[in-house]
Amino acid sequence: MSNTYSNRPAALREWAVAVKALKEGRMIVALRKGGIAEETRDFKLISKGFYLLPGYEHQKPELLKEEYRGGIAETLADWRPDSGTVTIDVYAEAEEDIEIRDQQTLNKLRDFHIWTDTFAEERLRWKRTKPLHLLLLRVYTLETPAVMPLRDSYAGCKSWVALEDPLPESPRIPVLTDERFARAAAGIKEALSR
Repeated sequence: MSNTYSNRPAALREWAVAVKALKEGRMIVALRKGGIAEETRDFKLISKGFYLLPGYEHQKPELLKEEYRGGIAETLADWRPDSGTVTIDVYAEAEEDIEIRDQQTLNKLRDFHIWTDTFAEERLRWKRTKPLHLLLLRVYTLETPAVMPLRDSYAGCKSWVALEDPLPESPRIPVLTDERFARAAAGIKEALSR
């Protein structure tokens, strides 16, 4: 699996508040089911390494745990919708793609993400025959953020976009040390094994 999508860098669309939590090391997971506009109608990990493309339009505070709701206002303070640009400053590597198929398993993960129980349950129930993907992410910040044109092709209800503009070379700085990441990942696996 490469880190390109159609010979261009891949980016996973995620709410800006979730990108913020990943960037701050407050979580190491993404929960994915696939968007309405997915080619295959379900989620598929197309690349082990990818950028995170922050989305701002559909963030809803009531879908986040109380302690993360203020993050929406913080992300919106930096968003300039009429600028025609998007800033990409986070890169992730999927260490594991774990399929969640039942509520009991999902409940074991409630302490490891920013979403309310209700929202996590809705993601699991949507397209009931398809699994909810729990991506364990090793997250990096870009030393030099990339400010790129916000293309029409980046819009829509889909997980993946192919970035149309080249990103400048920039060192990637791990958000968590190897030891802290290993501890966090072990905590999730231990919870799942109970």
